[in-house]
Amino acid sequence: MTAARTDPDRPSATTPSGPADRRLPDGFRVVLDRRTRRLDGGAALLGGAPPRLVHLSARARALLPAPGRPLVVTGPTERSLARTLLDAGLAHPVPDSPAGITAAEVTVVVPVKDRPLDRLLAALAGTGVAGPVVVDDGSVDPAPLRRAVERAGGTVLRHATPRGPAAARNAGLAVATTPFVVFLDSDVVPEPGWLPPLLAHLADPAVGLVAPRIVASEPERGGGLRGAVGRYEAVRSSLDLGPDPALIVPRSRVAYVPSAAMLVRVSAVGPVAFDPGMHVAEDVDLVLRLHAAGWAMRFEPVARVAHDHRTRPGEWLRRKAFYGTGAAPLARRHPGAVPPVILSPWTAAVCLLLLAQRRGATALAAVVTGVATERLSRKLPRLDHPRRGAALLTALGLSGALWQTASALTRHFWPVAALACLVSRRARRAVVAAALAEGLTDWWRHRDRDPRVRTGPLLHLLAHRLDDLAYGAGLWWGAVEHRTSAPLRPTGPGARR
Repeated sequence: MTAARTDPDRPSATTPSGPADRRLPDGFRVVLDRRTRRLDGGAALLGGAPPRLVHLSARARALLPAPGRPLVVTGPTERSLARTLLDAGLAHPVPDSPAGITAAEVTVVVPVKDRPLDRLLAALAGTGVAGPVVVDDGSVDPAPLRRAVERAGGTVLRHATPRGPAAARNAGLAVATTPFVVFLDSDVVPEPGWLPPLLAHLADPAVGLVAPRIVASEPERGGGLRGAVGRYEAVRSSLDLGPDPALIVPRSRVAYVPSAAMLVRVSAVGPVAFDPGMHVAEDVDLVLRLHAAGWAMRFEPVARVAHDHRTRPGEWLRRKAFYGTGAAPLARRHPGAVPPVILSPWTAAVCLLLLAQRRGATALAAVVTGVATERLSRKLPRLDHPRRGAALLTALGLSGALWQTASALTRHFWPVAALACLVSRRARRAVVAAALAEGLTDWWRHRDRDPRVRTGPLLHLLAHRLDDLAYGAGLWWGAVEHRTSAPLRPTGPGARR
């Protein structure tokens, strides 16, 4: 295991080069993402991560199945089309595709400190995975843990003094002899059937990491549905990335996955997967390094893992602020990968005009949008209706820019926004409008995410604003501590890929 370095902004973990083989096996099935739009009768597809317009040849168009039907790889042409769709995030593997990989090829690694593992060990029993490797990261009383793990057929490694979860995961990874490793935190419990959908993705040799959906634990299990905070976390936890599958790509809808539960290909992550010098955001750092190395990563919500969310208000707010402190080291290690907002010049201009609230600003914003649409239409000559396609693209771009701006005002930049509110009536109107519009829209989008709970709009709005205030406070604290403005710098869509 590599020792932690004294410079927190220089990673000690390294990632091997990308996959040598990217050929999809025969029988591999993919289905278009539900957000992918067909333009001109299927001549082009709009969607993906990050969003893009992909033109299809006549032959590829003929192979494209009807909506909801899978494309099956049966030869070179289907293989090439499926690869293109997967790499663009326009389609996803069908999670019940045969993988040819068994649970016996997987080792489960669990970092733990002063926490019982009875529920987790019981959930792993009968899954067929190799005996779990539990890394005791300096528990005060290690004997009960050791007895429980050994009864379950597992192995215990012990750090006499705590080294942090990243170092603990690396220690477990170092002793694993299987080609695949699942990292599970001590406060999660996999739900039945969680592993096969993850293994199905590994039939694609380009995939280096797969993550399940993390949901709130059941109330009787001490989980996250108790109280106002518990109900909010059940539908809006930063660990729960939603019900839709996704390609994990920086600066996209699913830009990271938490290390609370993830499956990795050992040859992709190398002997030191997590930087032991990082005690927050080490999972995001791993995702960014794998992406830079050329590995594909996938989020599979069919696989579900329950998590004991923090539900005590003080503890919950401290955890949100702690997450925020990770933005500064990430921004320094990976320039441009974790910006507060991503705006093109024309969307930035429109947002600034609307925020200014000056006479004629709305009309001028409409003119800027119209000019941008016309200019874009000239870049789409292959479409039968380029202006219609351009109008759709600009509408999507503008809605995303407005959402980002409203969110940033109340999250990343709230200290600046608060100061502006003290001296400007226009600033107060803009911030209040952004806080209400973004918060209520967020409630509408997430209100049905967990059918076991219902959160009213006012509760969600209040909790969401406190969530953002805590994260933003942690972000600014981290920026000051690391003496960098990197996590606060907006960027453009072409600044990084």
